[in-house]
Amino acid sequence: MDTLDAVTQLLNGDGVTMLGHDTDDNAAIEYVRERSPKKPFCLVRQWIWIDLDMPDSVKEKLLSEGLQPVMIYAHQVVFDSAGRFSPGDWARSTPLLNFTDGCFFETRNTIYVLVGHGIRKSAELSTVIKIF
Repeated sequence: MDTLDAVTQLLNGDGVTMLGHDTDDNAAIEYVRERSPKKPFCLVRQWIWIDLDMPDSVKEKLLSEGLQPVMIYAHQVVFDSAGRFSPGDWARSTPLLNFTDGCFFETRNTIYVLVGHGIRKSAELSTVIKIF
């Protein structure tokens, strides 16, 4: 599969349905502010949980840093507390540090609040990095 096909499949292909926070946007924002008031957060919809396929050496380094081989791609940013993204933008996370409450995807710098339905799939790290 060539690069364009791999990216197209990742962004638009089928995956396993997952459910994030099942509430309206304002309630989700209030919920994350109460839970983690100091860390920047980004509320996202139409998200993809990406289990990363990568060489063992890269995976071992990631794990040694306390990170998991998982990233999020979101087709729609709803709100970004740090103002990095505008509503309607897309976003790609860095690797997962911690996942809690079925909707808080935490990286070193940001908590992504996964709202509504998303999908889970696997992809090569090299494919995910080519999304910009």
